[in-house]
Amino acid sequence: MAGKKTRAKKKPRKRKAGAGRDLRRAGPGEIKVITGNYAVAYAAKLARVQVVSAYPITPQTSIVEKLSELCGSGELPAEFIKVESEHSAMSCLIGASLAGVRSFTATSSHGLAYMHEVLHWAAGQRLPIVLVNVNRAMGPGWNIWSDQTDSLAQRETGWAQFYCESNQEALDTVIQAFRVAEQALVPVMVVYDAFSLSHTSEAVELPAQEGVDRFLPAYKPAVKLDPADPRFFGGLVTPEHYMEQRWLLERDSRRILKLAAEAGREYGKITGRSYPVVEKYKAAGAEMLLLATGTIASTAKDVIDAWRARGRKVGLIRPRLFRPYPQEELRRICRGVKRVAVVDRNNSFGSGGVWCAETRSAFYDMPGKQRPQVLSYIAGLGGRDITTDVVDRILKMAWTGKAEPRGTWVDLKP
Repeated sequence: MAGKKTRAKKKPRKRKAGAGRDLRRAGPGEIKVITGNYAVAYAAKLARVQVVSAYPITPQTSIVEKLSELCGSGELPAEFIKVESEHSAMSCLIGASLAGVRSFTATSSHGLAYMHEVLHWAAGQRLPIVLVNVNRAMGPGWNIWSDQTDSLAQRETGWAQFYCESNQEALDTVIQAFRVAEQALVPVMVVYDAFSLSHTSEAVELPAQEGVDRFLPAYKPAVKLDPADPRFFGGLVTPEHYMEQRWLLERDSRRILKLAAEAGREYGKITGRSYPVVEKYKAAGAEMLLLATGTIASTAKDVIDAWRARGRKVGLIRPRLFRPYPQEELRRICRGVKRVAVVDRNNSFGSGGVWCAETRSAFYDMPGKQRPQVLSYIAGLGGRDITTDVVDRILKMAWTGKAEPRGTWVDLKP
């Protein structure tokens, strides 16, 4: 109409990640004094898993025992499937996940090694399964105590790996793991120490179910086994397409660093407990940093406090993710630090500690003045205690730059 003013159309604003998501703080959760194993069983319940496959192995057995109890009582309306081996347990979950349901299992040590073949299949088929591995040493000799070799030996399978320091973190990480796995379509392994967490009780808050439901909506895959929509799964892939398939898995695995950081922040808005990809403890202004994972970090914090009280500028960093390794974040934190001492509860024979090797690789091409010296220390294999005295000895050696290139073995018996 002549003379009528027209209003210019506004350009639509880009939505920020997480925009529209209800991030209100959930009501207070229930406090239980429970073991790490019970904590992750309750986490699976809160995540509303639909299929649990179970095969017992020390020290994870009480996880699936608790889940069996929850399923039997009706508290967890899930299919609980007893299988004859760990290989079958993962194979069972592959079928369940292909059918479009949220799936979970747990294992340790030789059980995880027995799964090795099908771990590749789960990742290659882009299935967001969550597996809890309770770190236990590999035999021989026969050993049921903590050691990270079992999970780190699976580093090339395509699974993301989170390492936890406490029972609370184990529960919270399982819930976050489902979200990250379903966003990236990459399976996730949640890892923690045998006995010091798996069988030790501490106060754990179970978040309110309504808060978890907001954080972790129902899983609705775009593609699944469906007679009404027939597709082909697990077929032969020729050289013409195989490399591209692997590139897509690599691309989406790299996304996990961002997705995990977002999940850790958003989880904090609902529960009050935020989780960074790399935890920093008194790292600001440090001349030397100790890199430690799992429960080693808890012990090390007391030693860091004592050194700080004496005026020594030391701090601690704890990567929560091993795959993908948070290289850029570690480079940012450690830029200009004189030394980084890495404590490994594992050993890659002939090479040294795995976390140390990853860290050295991450720092390799940093400019010379910014690149820290990375020192390797191996301790606690087979469940041997890493005490405050052991950590103190490591810091004393690292402060003077004393370490063997492939790792100094600490606390060896004569």
